[in-house]
Amino acid sequence: MSNRSDGLGAEVTILDRSLPRLRELDDLFGGRAKTLYATLDATEASVLEADLVVGAVLVPGASAPKLIKRTQLARMRPGAVIVDVAIDQGGCFETSHATTHAEPTYEVDGIVHYCVANMPGAVPRTSTFALNNATLPFTLALADKGWQRACREDAHLAAGLTVHDAAIVHEAVARGLGTAWIAVDRLLS
Repeated sequence: MSNRSDGLGAEVTILDRSLPRLRELDDLFGGRAKTLYATLDATEASVLEADLVVGAVLVPGASAPKLIKRTQLARMRPGAVIVDVAIDQGGCFETSHATTHAEPTYEVDGIVHYCVANMPGAVPRTSTFALNNATLPFTLALADKGWQRACREDAHLAAGLTVHDAAIVHEAVARGLGTAWIAVDRLLS
């Protein structure tokens, strides 16, 4: 992660629910970015004074929670911009709906929304290299060890397993679909 915004004189605030991650970001940015634990009050206060809000919430296997309600949006600074990186998981703003690279923005209550689904598609070559770099170690582990051993040896890989033999093994996905699931640990024992 880089923070080019602070170099342009912007005041950057990062909210997260992980204290270890917030400490890591404090160290990384050396005080150039303000970090806050993401409570409802802290989120609302930060959004209401922002000119730009980037929503980048990921709940693996589930829809993104709606962090900003329309009533809050109406109280934001006129002309503010929100970018919903979580749009591929349903979006994290109540007023978000997917847009395209051809028509990337729309306005609600004077707030500009950028909610392009598949944002990496704007830079396909670069995003392909990034995705390959991130997934290649997992692919090699699966190929070298088989799926069961690879998942037993890597909790992150096991956490990514969603379906096996027509059964859902990812709790969040099953909950989102309102169906039963089998714990991945049962498959690996």
